Amino acid sequence: MGVALNPLNAPDPARRRRGRLQLLLILAVAVGPMVLATFMYKFQFWVPDGRSYHGQMIGNGMSREQLGVQADEQRWQLLVTAPAQCAQQCQQLVYLARQIQVGLGRDASRASHALAAAEPLAADYQALLSREYPRLQRLGLDIGRYRSQTPGLHEPQLWIVDPHGNLVLRYDATVKGKDLLNDMRHLLKLSNIG
Repeated sequence: MGVALNPLNAPDPARRRRGRLQLLLILAVAVGPMVLATFMYKFQFWVPDGRSYHGQMIGNGMSREQLGVQADEQRWQLLVTAPAQCAQQCQQLVYLARQIQVGLGRDASRASHALAAAEPLAADYQALLSREYPRLQRLGLDIGRYRSQTPGLHEPQLWIVDPHGNLVLRYDATVKGKDLLNDMRHLLKLSNIG
């Protein structure tokens, strides 16, 4: 005796196609953006030219140690490097780094400021730093390592360093304080570390 198919349970080809189409659409919505983003990154198309930061992005993963500065800082750091004597531009950046840290307001404790100099500081400037900048960290700068990692950078620079010691942004002495403060606030807002 044969089993009769119930006409209500019989597979409808049109319904089956519609179900498969719905499944494909759900997969496309879920996986499509990830695939598109991967192709955009790999082949550099539709990448926006605009940016929201003012310094030069350090995207190569270079660390503070590779730059030639030894420091054990677990907070965000405004690091001024002086590959030569700390003259007017260097002193201006040191002043700016302190002002930016103060300008962070309630987030000031999440950042520090430091000076890494390749040469000894002048006695009068050293005295000024001790008196006016008591929280400024004074570090050494390995000039050989610095020159090998930053060819062509002979002027003082200000670097934003993350709590893991990675260089994030670099500025020269022409940076505007407001731009630097905006960049620092933006980084602290986005960061869960430091």
